[in-house]
Amino acid sequence: MKLQPALLCLVVASVLHAQEPGLRIVVIAGEGAINNINQKVNVEPAVEVQDENRKPVEGAAVVFFLPSQGPGGAFSNGSQTLTATTDRAGRAVARGIQYNRQTGPFVIRVTASSHGLTASTEITQTNVSGVSTSGGGGGFSSKAWIILGVSAAAVAGVVIAVTHRGSSSSSSGPPPIVITPGIPTVGGPGN
Repeated sequence: MKLQPALLCLVVASVLHAQEPGLRIVVIAGEGAINNINQKVNVEPAVEVQDENRKPVEGAAVVFFLPSQGPGGAFSNGSQTLTATTDRAGRAVARGIQYNRQTGPFVIRVTASSHGLTASTEITQTNVSGVSTSGGGGGFSSKAWIILGVSAAAVAGVVIAVTHRGSSSSSSGPPPIVITPGIPTVGGPGN
């Protein structure tokens, strides 16, 4: 039997658009996260499990695997694996990761299974020590940045006061700004 060219195109198009039954995992949170190992609050990895029609799959088993060596961590139960079940929105979260003291990039492997179907993906993160700044920071602590900011505000206040004093002959202006050595303070006399 010979197919007409138009019918052949229809058959080929329907085969190409037919979707394989399966699962897919979409990373919702945690991809590319930078974890400060000196803090307890970091981004918790989260995924959404979807069916072949991109609809959320409730009740899928999701396993998060942390590396057994190098940068990474452990879950609150001390294990490198955590199994979670997706909620009505098809989402599962890897709660309670305690990052280890090793810095550098690492990969969290994620697998999902439901009704005999499986899928897997990876979430890449990095452990760092100290405050990370986009401007290079040189390892300044939070306190150093606060002191630097307060000091800069004090200097700006002096410049404004001097400029204002030089351009005004009125004696009813604001009180002068006093800067004292030691812990940075900003205020008028007696404050």
